[in-house]
Amino acid sequence: MRVGLIVDSACDLPYEFRRQHDLFVLPVTARIDHQTYVDEHDPVRTQEFYQSGLLQKGHHAETEAFSVQQIHDLFMEKIVNQFDIAICETVTRSRSLIYQNASEAMNSVMAQYREVRNAAGVPGSFSMRVVDSKQIFAGQGLLAAHTLRLIDQKLSKNALRNEIERFSDNIYTCVIPRDLHYIRERARRRGDKSVSAVVAFLGKALNITPVIFGQGVEGQPVAKTRSFDVAVEKVMNYATGRVQAGLLTPYVSLSCGMTWTEIEELPGLNRLRDACEQQGIELLLSQMGITSSIYLGPGSVCLALGAEPHRFSDFQ
Repeated sequence: MRVGLIVDSACDLPYEFRRQHDLFVLPVTARIDHQTYVDEHDPVRTQEFYQSGLLQKGHHAETEAFSVQQIHDLFMEKIVNQFDIAICETVTRSRSLIYQNASEAMNSVMAQYREVRNAAGVPGSFSMRVVDSKQIFAGQGLLAAHTLRLIDQKLSKNALRNEIERFSDNIYTCVIPRDLHYIRERARRRGDKSVSAVVAFLGKALNITPVIFGQGVEGQPVAKTRSFDVAVEKVMNYATGRVQAGLLTPYVSLSCGMTWTEIEELPGLNRLRDACEQQGIELLLSQMGITSSIYLGPGSVCLALGAEPHRFSDFQ
């Protein structure tokens, strides 16, 4: 039984990890200054994106989910004949239409796949499930990595679905936005009022950098610092302490909206690396994809791990 995992472009994972595990990436359309890009998480294109400065002030950037028909065509062409069971994990439905569009595309695929498989001489039936990850960016990447471990355990379809949903509720995410004003403007254009104008103003006027922490997208500010580096240090301290205390899956996912040179200079990163190595944890370090970076803004950081209930302050 061939089981395949599909993620979308909001899912941040290292390129080599995705290539090694043959993950299929469902693209997202990005529009920057009236130019259209298709974000397929190509590492060369992503690096060029950061070096170009396209997200700096003065540039208008938006993302758009592939349409139902576009997703349907991709599933029929790339997925139906390659796998017997396909799981599509999308960015949280509260932040994107990807889940809705992928679900509608799945329904039409399930009604038409037999003709395609028969024409290709592929025996047997095909089944598919679209899952709302309830995560963003690094959190979605962590769920994908854990799902691959579950697939290797040869679980039944129902057991696999139940384990994915259960684990998703145990993912804790830290987000450090570099520019609250950028996030507020993006949220305003989407009609998302989760970032208030007052908070954005304070962040801009006083150079406040918050740490937003919580399960999935249900995060709240747990620290307000006057320095981005101090905020990063707090998150690295948290992750290092949580790794040493034990995790529910042997991964920590960390994505950063910056060049690799800037990533390697992040304070506390090497300390987290050492802790992961000592505990047998794989640090999934990646450049934030174009989709993620447009959402959070350049220079932002997102970290996710799976653990028992705890507070951010427990590891400071």
